[in-house]
Amino acid sequence: MMKLTQFLSLEYIQQGVLLSSKKRVLELIGKLVADIANAQSTQTENTVCPLECFSNLFKREKLGSTALNNGVALPHTKLPQNNHITIKQPIAVFLQLAKPIDFEAEDHKEVDLVYAILFPEEHCEQYRGGLMNIAHQLSDKVLLKQLRAATSIEEIWSIFSYADQQAETQLEQKMD
Repeated sequence: MMKLTQFLSLEYIQQGVLLSSKKRVLELIGKLVADIANAQSTQTENTVCPLECFSNLFKREKLGSTALNNGVALPHTKLPQNNHITIKQPIAVFLQLAKPIDFEAEDHKEVDLVYAILFPEEHCEQYRGGLMNIAHQLSDKVLLKQLRAATSIEEIWSIFSYADQQAETQLEQKMD
């Protein structure tokens, strides 16, 4: 089971972000993911380009909106391939938007919570079920209410951590 916090860290959460459109959201995600990937790299040069991350996200979005309804979006795609850098695990970022934006959701609600995840190309199939699990967790209306009310990055992290613990407990109870 993929956890909300598994590929996310405190530094990858932004709270109260003011952006004007879905395109701007995807651009910011592209920049954040490239910065994270380059920080994880052992190379001396930055080798993951923010524009490539954005382009992959934008291409995926053209296939169909990644909005999940209830004001949540789950943009996801492959990390750009690069001969100079190997990212072995997905990178996730979370944005709590200051103002909701149109994300072309089926329910026509504007999005104010964005959980984005980019996967290394060679591991995409491995994480498909995990992505569905994240989508399921992000459909919990109590969780969404808490995330919207959060006033700090630390509070958002605590909410995600608690949601992961609850999901794990429920899974253990099902197995018993």
